[in-house]
Amino acid sequence: MIDRMVAEAVHGQKRVARIAIALAILAAIAGVVLLAISGWFLTGAALAGAGGMATARTFNYLLPSAGIRALAIVRTLGRYGERVYGHKAALFALARLRPALFHRLASSPPQIALQRSGGEVAASLGSDVDALENGVVRQVTMPAALAAGVSGLIATVLVGWAAALAFGAILAAMYALGRSSALVLLGDWRHAHAEALAALKRDYASYAASPEEIAIYGLAGRVSEALAVHSRQIARTRLALVRGEALIGAGQVMLASLGVAAVLALADSGAALAALAALGAAAAADGWAALARIAIDRQQVDEARARLAGLADLPGRTNGAPIRPGSAIAITIDGVTHDLAPGARVLLAGGSGAGKSRLLETLGGLRGDAPERLVIGGVAAVDMGLDRLREIFAYAPQDARLIAGTVADNLRLARPGVTPDALWAALHTVCLDETVRALPAGLEQWLGDDGARLSGGQRKRLSLARALLAGRPWLLLDEPSEGLDLTVESELADRLGRWLDQTGTGLVLVSHRPGLHRLADQTLVLGGVTEPAG
Repeated sequence: MIDRMVAEAVHGQKRVARIAIALAILAAIAGVVLLAISGWFLTGAALAGAGGMATARTFNYLLPSAGIRALAIVRTLGRYGERVYGHKAALFALARLRPALFHRLASSPPQIALQRSGGEVAASLGSDVDALENGVVRQVTMPAALAAGVSGLIATVLVGWAAALAFGAILAAMYALGRSSALVLLGDWRHAHAEALAALKRDYASYAASPEEIAIYGLAGRVSEALAVHSRQIARTRLALVRGEALIGAGQVMLASLGVAAVLALADSGAALAALAALGAAAAADGWAALARIAIDRQQVDEARARLAGLADLPGRTNGAPIRPGSAIAITIDGVTHDLAPGARVLLAGGSGAGKSRLLETLGGLRGDAPERLVIGGVAAVDMGLDRLREIFAYAPQDARLIAGTVADNLRLARPGVTPDALWAALHTVCLDETVRALPAGLEQWLGDDGARLSGGQRKRLSLARALLAGRPWLLLDEPSEGLDLTVESELADRLGRWLDQTGTGLVLVSHRPGLHRLADQTLVLGGVTEPAG
């Protein structure tokens, strides 16, 4: 699946990639020819000068020098254009790949998707996708390296087949050594570096989610030390990788030097052509060495693909059996079935750990392990899938989560096309309109990560307002008044009651605080008996 997704992302940049490849090949050939002609020209000019005035006058200086300048310009523009178009193709392909992977994660069953930590997802969509850039750029680099090698071989043929065969053997040795040494010197270190980096991002994301606890309990030192363990491992592995890459690079230079020396030793032509072949071989070997760089990056790219495969292969959700939104709900508790008509208002009661939140999350499609049997319109909730359940239930969880955006950004997640008047009406219902109006930018006030600008109670009410805006037949509320004082809680109950009366929305409520209990006309006790509300 990941290979197909990468191929689809790259396909959208096919024309740009072709331009990059053409420019890379042009630059590679121009580089080899430039150095080859320069060697021939300098040597020929020196020989002409040594031959006396008459010989020097017959030597054509203008045409080769003009050719050298033209080739230098072509090489420079080719390299610049190759980098611009090559990285454009890579970056735009990855820009398409990241949303596709996120969509795959978001479209998978919540029971599976929610098992991944924020740090793990950030590492996958961050560094792992970035690593694939090398794989995309490789498609441009490899043709250029091959073009450089072929050009070098052509240059060496001019001084004899023996020199050309020797140089070809050197190029083969450079390629083989690059691949084998990359595995031997870098294999384990590359894997260790990737694991340490992923662990650092994962732990950092976890700690960053609890800054208040870290500050209050004086845990900054311990957290820093825990992160430093990963940082030191990253430093050790990175140093080992740099050393290994330096050894591979040194090996490539030594082989390239041996190849140039072999061309000079086996050349059976004049000094000018020998210089042409030698410098052409040197330029070709330099371009050919890019294949070693590809071998160095290959494992990183392959490991990133393997990790992303776990994300790309997540199963998609199914819509389940068709249902009629607003259908009655049947909840079976301890063998007793309770039928809830559309618009009913129910309080779920029971001690801590009785499974009230679990029942709400099962109705909302976020999990499927509630022991109670939940049937909606004759279809079991666990068989309907999140997409169908989303048409029926709007959920305000106990742990209100907000995105890093404005007040309006968080509210507009409820549904597309919601108007400012509707936003203010929902904020009024949850007793938050005056607070938002007092913010410097009102609805457009930036709240920071997870609504950091708001208090816990304000975040809960903003989450509740978002659920109201969704306009679903049923409202699932988990401890919506937690963190509120009694006056605000009482006003919230009054306004929410009027909203329920006006819209005819059904309510399934979990609340340990009695202030909102009057909203319900029926109480279901998990593990107990049904009793009147109030």
